[in-house]
Amino acid sequence: MGTRPLSGGLWWLLAVVSVVFVVGGGRANGYPMEDLVVDLPGQPKVGFRQFAGYVDVDVNAGRSLFYYFVEAENNPDKKPLSLWLNGGPGCSSMGGGAFTELGPFFPKGDGRGLRRNLMSWNKASNLLFVESPAGVGWSYSNTSSDYITGDATSAKDMLTFLVNWLVKFPEFKSRDLFLTGESYAGHYIPQLAVAMLDHNAHSNNSKLNLKGLAIGNPLLKLDRDVPSTYEFFWSHGMISDEVGLAIMNKCDFEDYTFPSPHNESDSCNNAISQANTIVGDYINNYDVILDICYPSIVEQELRLKKMATKMSVGVDVCMTYERRFYFNLPQVQKALHANRTNLPYEWSMCSGILNYNDSDGSLDMLPLLKRILSNGIRVWIFSGDQDSVVPLIGSRTLVRELAHDLKYKATVPYAAWFHKGQVGGWATEYGNLLTFATVRGAAHMVPYAQPSRALHLFSSFIRGRRLPTTTKLSMGG
Repeated sequence: MGTRPLSGGLWWLLAVVSVVFVVGGGRANGYPMEDLVVDLPGQPKVGFRQFAGYVDVDVNAGRSLFYYFVEAENNPDKKPLSLWLNGGPGCSSMGGGAFTELGPFFPKGDGRGLRRNLMSWNKASNLLFVESPAGVGWSYSNTSSDYITGDATSAKDMLTFLVNWLVKFPEFKSRDLFLTGESYAGHYIPQLAVAMLDHNAHSNNSKLNLKGLAIGNPLLKLDRDVPSTYEFFWSHGMISDEVGLAIMNKCDFEDYTFPSPHNESDSCNNAISQANTIVGDYINNYDVILDICYPSIVEQELRLKKMATKMSVGVDVCMTYERRFYFNLPQVQKALHANRTNLPYEWSMCSGILNYNDSDGSLDMLPLLKRILSNGIRVWIFSGDQDSVVPLIGSRTLVRELAHDLKYKATVPYAAWFHKGQVGGWATEYGNLLTFATVRGAAHMVPYAQPSRALHLFSSFIRGRRLPTTTKLSMGG
């Protein structure tokens, strides 16, 4: 479609299958005042604080990751810390999670100001967003070879980041910590969690208080997630019976690898090509019920200072372009203490300089999740049901297989869960630690499409509560 889609999610997989004013530095309440974000341009007034800046992960190489931290709206000293990572690999957690999905602000339609997100996850938790790995957003390295990277280095750097960030914010050292994210964070988060378990096993005084993982529409196992895309197309009337059956009968997705699927037949490749042609370019594969935004029109409107917002089922589908315009304003970067090295390129949702190891996408995350669960750490996998890139069909199967391997019984049978008297989605729980939930009407970026239901799900997760399977409202007679 010419540009990477709104989510900054699995763009490479899609290619395969298709505040308070404080003067001075110092510290207050243990927080580094030099990183305080005094006021973002066009920001509505709020009662919580924001911090942003850099944490070095390799001083010798000059490698540093950019972060954005938002206090909980109320009683931040009593609430946990939740880290959010977007996927890609190589896409921005600032652009995705922080300013499109679950952070406290969204860009206005003119790209020059902000509006409140009334369903921000900082209602339930302190939030930490990190641009990872180096080369994403405003994170950088002075050693160009660092931009050739992969899963192992990303996990190692994120562990170093967290340990060093807690030096900046020491009051969070004993606080409950949750890891959240979406898409290729299905790789980032399990690998980071295992690195944290290893760190804790060998550390006496800097243990990380990891309590749970929640990952939305995650890439977990490529040979199951890829065929589910075509099952989704077929089940949603986006391809014909003939093409759907041809893919199911002619394609062998076992041990599927990226970027070069093994020895697929011409008939399989032809069927996949035909499917992608039928679906076409005028559908957002990450959210098949949303309209699309036309970049040439919205970019012209932003330059002319016109409101560019285009609404589709209550969602601004042009937010990508409004956000990019806002982040590239010099006064915004100054307020965020960002781009301290004057990078020779604009901020963008997904990195144009990163050379990420494609073959890492083929790694199976289930063994890592098994180890995490075996350490008593809760795992929630949630899926927006309008996502064709990493559909719920594959994720649900993988969670069930994971539960079977661990000999977990279903402690909550698969059933609807409710929010505000309506079905929020469907969910099941295995063995009191493992939950799979769908979010009705959401897609790849769950909080973006269904903010209220997403906040309910997140709040339930961090509070250790099950999603409600009954509603107090009655249908009446």
